[in-house]
Amino acid sequence: MRYSKVFLDAMAYELAPNVVTSGELERRVEPVYQALRFPLGQLEALTGIRERRWWDVGFRLSEGAARAGRKALEQAGVPAASVGALVYAGVCRESSEPATACAVAARLGVARDCSVYDISNACLGVLSGIVDIANRIELGHIKAGLVVSCESAREINESMIASMLNTPTMEHFKLSIATLTGGSGAAAVLLSDGSFGPGGPRLCGAAAQAAVEHWDLCRWQRDDMRTDAPAVLKHGVELARGTWRRFLDDLGWSAQEVDKTICHQVGGPHRAAVLNAFGVPEERDFTTYEYLGNMGTVSLPLTAALAHERGFFQDGDKVGFLGIGSGLNCLMLGWQW
Repeated sequence: MRYSKVFLDAMAYELAPNVVTSGELERRVEPVYQALRFPLGQLEALTGIRERRWWDVGFRLSEGAARAGRKALEQAGVPAASVGALVYAGVCRESSEPATACAVAARLGVARDCSVYDISNACLGVLSGIVDIANRIELGHIKAGLVVSCESAREINESMIASMLNTPTMEHFKLSIATLTGGSGAAAVLLSDGSFGPGGPRLCGAAAQAAVEHWDLCRWQRDDMRTDAPAVLKHGVELARGTWRRFLDDLGWSAQEVDKTICHQVGGPHRAAVLNAFGVPEERDFTTYEYLGNMGTVSLPLTAALAHERGFFQDGDKVGFLGIGSGLNCLMLGWQW
């Protein structure tokens, strides 16, 4: 996939207010650790995640997404009435129907001719939404589109803690521990054809690959999540390596030309394995998992927004957004900053 008419006008985010440390979560499942003879501190040691954030009890996903979306529109100076498509891309949704995007759109006040819908693709939801909006812009169907997401880890963590205490076995622990890395937050990405200003970074292209034979390695249902973390890491890195080669070929870039990267924020071992597979030095990559955890679809765009705020990207940089999610699916976006 190649693009020539798509620009990144704004990235914005909303942080959840309640900080929850890995130590706090471990103390809640301490009977499990005692049964398995594990010392406390394993969660941070295994993942590199010190803390994450939760929303207040009862906080609405559409409110978090709308807050981030409103910030993005204000940053770019784009009126909500000019948004031709609004996509909600979170794993967490307020209901099976209608689309959570409808509640977000109502809060933002989009026009009646705005296309409003949800996209679901595990942790790749926002990146998939970006590609969908980019295609509409490239075809000339819309001038601007907004992708939003809000994820909440509180509910699934509360459920998983209860499940771990009820079944304190090694097998259950191995399939459950990844859930405790989850964090909460909201993000928004505003794309346009450059009609609303000088234009931000340009979307150069994207590459996607899938290894659907591994669809069962990570599953999230309403109140239960199961992840075979070692298998996800092994097969995920294999898939990412192939997608990376395709990404570079499609964009005509070499690995040395990629100045900066933002990866999905799973944890320390995953990041090290992916960057090593690509031959990308760690100093070219920006992370937030240490203090925000894995926020699913929100992780990559929120991390990119923070990196941009802190001057990590320089004019002229070639930047890769490198996403991987359950399924297994992999999607990579290339930008000229």
